[in-house]
Amino acid sequence: MQTYGNPDVTYGWWAGNAGVTNRSGKFIAAHAAHTGLICFATGGSTLWELARFDPSVPMGHQSSLFLAHLASVGIGFDEAGVWTGAGVATIAILHLIFSMVYGGGGLLHSVLFVGDMQDSEVLQAKKFKLEWDNPDNQTFILGHHLILFGLANVWFVEWARIHGIYDPAVEAIRQVNYNVDLTQIWNHQFDFLAIDSLEDVMGGHVFLAFFQIGGGAFHIATKQIGTYTEFKGSKILSAEAILSWSLAGIGWMAIVAAFWCSTNTTVYPEAWYGEVLQLKFAVAPYWIDTGDLSDGTAFFGHTTRAALANVHYYLGFFFIQGHLWHALRAMGFDFKRLLDKSGPFGAPRTL
Repeated sequence: MQTYGNPDVTYGWWAGNAGVTNRSGKFIAAHAAHTGLICFATGGSTLWELARFDPSVPMGHQSSLFLAHLASVGIGFDEAGVWTGAGVATIAILHLIFSMVYGGGGLLHSVLFVGDMQDSEVLQAKKFKLEWDNPDNQTFILGHHLILFGLANVWFVEWARIHGIYDPAVEAIRQVNYNVDLTQIWNHQFDFLAIDSLEDVMGGHVFLAFFQIGGGAFHIATKQIGTYTEFKGSKILSAEAILSWSLAGIGWMAIVAAFWCSTNTTVYPEAWYGEVLQLKFAVAPYWIDTGDLSDGTAFFGHTTRAALANVHYYLGFFFIQGHLWHALRAMGFDFKRLLDKSGPFGAPRTL
């Protein structure tokens, strides 16, 4: 976190990231505990949606967000191909169990294990120490993240190929083989909102898996090439800078997801998410429902699609603001000086 040259700076309790900035063990503890919270929320919310699900009302009219995602990947269908919620409770309970495992891991790393991995007696663990202005250290950790992302893509592709996912074109679960057409994949960078082929969707995931796993291996095996200059991040690369990039990435993806899910019915089938939305603009963009919701039991009378699109957009918007805040601080911008006689970078104000 930015200290503005003061080595003894302290942060308020609300600046939770400050407590793990230079302590990789505590950083892992926070990650594990956060994952546990996500698993707990997912499992609990899925059970809640399943308990109140009414089969006489379209799923998209019931704010059944977690059920919709499970149905999209082919989970919850009986042998006749009808969505009944079969197996959903098992998935939810597994998430609750995993939440305890992750929570336990968070506690172990927070209370029992070393606070900084470089103090560990395990040689392999020492490699995951945090040296924010050391590109070799950062590229090593980044490589492991990329490989895990790539493996997640492989898992999803194989799930679609072996088990099958829901295809709204045939209104049933079917096995989907990937279509690795580089020309098509490139073209979809500009028309992804209109993708109507699950084979193309899986092909895109194969493409991502290849580059993420390959890129991960490259980052693990290599070190900084050439001189570590300011152009490459010297004196800028820091915990605050990396936090800002993370916020930029998740913010941008949230905004993309908002526009995608508002109209795409191949990845977000109408049967599970509700009718496509209409884009409006007042002070900021927002989406409204277009279907008849007189039978709906959803909160505030909106479809699952409307909730998904609007919440994603506004969360993404605020993530981007967080990115700008932390990026400026990483560059040395001191917001406290805005009202002082000196400028935000410490220089005297001039007219």
